[in-house]
Amino acid sequence: MPELPEVETIRRGVTPHVIDRRITRVVVRESRMRWPVPDDLASRVAGQRVLSTDRRGKYLLLALDGGDRLLIHLGMSGRLFVLAQGHPLVKHDHVDIELDDGHLLRFHDPRRFGAVLLWRHDEPTHPLLTGMGPEPFSDAFDGDYLHRVSRGRSAAVKTFVMDGRIVVGAGNIYAAESLFRAGIRPTRPAGDISLPRYRVLAQKIRDVLDEAITQGGTTLRDFAGADGAAGYFQQDLYVYGREALPCRQCSTPIRRLVIGQRSSFFCPGCQR
Repeated sequence: MPELPEVETIRRGVTPHVIDRRITRVVVRESRMRWPVPDDLASRVAGQRVLSTDRRGKYLLLALDGGDRLLIHLGMSGRLFVLAQGHPLVKHDHVDIELDDGHLLRFHDPRRFGAVLLWRHDEPTHPLLTGMGPEPFSDAFDGDYLHRVSRGRSAAVKTFVMDGRIVVGAGNIYAAESLFRAGIRPTRPAGDISLPRYRVLAQKIRDVLDEAITQGGTTLRDFAGADGAAGYFQQDLYVYGREALPCRQCSTPIRRLVIGQRSSFFCPGCQR
């Protein structure tokens, strides 16, 4: 599933191609996704110019000069490509957003868990964005914040930091890697972790996400950037997907267990 680094990689990839470009046409071949494509999306955005791109958590936002925004979610297997108009179609190419320079954004989603939605200018916020936690690179996120909101919580710290209401972007891979770098065992109750350790963890979350963005995200199955290139952060994973392999720091075999119905990986020697 594309997480924050993968969506940010795509945002950076599409931005030079869409800023100040006018949408000439939207072609919807399949509207039945996790959240259906609005019936009036094509007619409403045609003729509008793209002013800016942004990202909120795992959602890509395109602000239009008519006041609306396009909201794109990649779901489990979605991809967003920049292509020349007339590029051959393949199976699962569901939506094309054609631009006035002869290019298009093509939304491809085999499993149809993604979405292409409209955030109308008269809506103060989109329902999918309400209740989200702070961005990990924002001033609102630090170790003091994590320590404060974790008090009294018995959930495992990995479950805690993966909760998008606490902080956005710390998905399964990145939570595992951040906890490893912070030396915190993923099963530790969130409410038992000290302020100094949360300060370390907050910085490690930022570091891991920043490195993943720099390396174009993590490609384990089918993620690709807007240009079709795979990410390569998977080459630097310390624990995720490395069950029974020796820890790269202490040689203890990496262990896997299930936390919150998700596979979790950690080093018994390095993480306490």
